[in-house]
Amino acid sequence: MRPDRATNIELWSVDALTLILLRQFKRLLVERGVNLTDAEMQTIGEQVANRNLSPQPSLMTALEVIIAESLGVLSGWGFTFGQSLATDMTDLTHLWQTTADFLSLANEKGNAEIRVSAGSSLLTLFGNLSQVKNLIIAIDHDMHVLGTLDVDAMICKRALCHVAHIAPDDSVWLDKARKWVDGHQS
Repeated sequence: MRPDRATNIELWSVDALTLILLRQFKRLLVERGVNLTDAEMQTIGEQVANRNLSPQPSLMTALEVIIAESLGVLSGWGFTFGQSLATDMTDLTHLWQTTADFLSLANEKGNAEIRVSAGSSLLTLFGNLSQVKNLIIAIDHDMHVLGTLDVDAMICKRALCHVAHIAPDDSVWLDKARKWVDGHQS
């Protein structure tokens, strides 16, 4: 039996997770003047896994901008990140009239949510905790709605557990993660 995608992510090494996330953001980073080679991304992944990363300020700034832009998209519809996750497309019928409108809106909403969760995960893996609350929001949403973690929330879990030194298979990982986040909020 083939594992589901979230279970698959749970098995990835932290360096592989970081590399995949960086590749996911490659085009967006290049658009903001950060052009990383695959070898540089692999090195960053290894440094994250070994907890000895000194990320480029331009990389951190670009990720912060991407997250802010995505939060701005959601805010334009009157949503916080958590509210957007909790809002089904059928609740947004006032924003679309045609199938093309629906598909465009769904794509924009989904991309913004993914960029917030994945971008916040990368920032957290890099030691920047300015968006760490978004990881808890994504995890809480999935636990409440699905009773388990989907792909995006699993990425959030992996990032959070790594930086907080919590074993991902710890039966109380989420309680420990909440406590760690509460202790690291500015």
